[in-house]
Amino acid sequence: MDIYYDNEVDAVYIQLGDESPEGVVEISEGVHIDLTRDGKLVGIEILTASQKMNIDTILSYNLKLKDNGIPAGIS
Repeated sequence: MDIYYDNEVDAVYIQLGDESPEGVVEISEGVHIDLTRDGKLVGIEILTASQKMNIDTILSYNLKLKDNGIPAGIS
């Protein structure tokens, strides 16, 4: 996973895979997900990012795992 921030246009891109997206779905105003032809999620774009998230925390995260190794909240 790679995370890019362009401060000139105030956009964050979270690249989740190496595959090229074939389509884009806007899930909220200024929040787009990039999908492959078969529906695999490969990227997330957030426009006007500083209004939607704390930019200072882009590179910090916590990974919380359940006992079975699957992140909490994922079945």
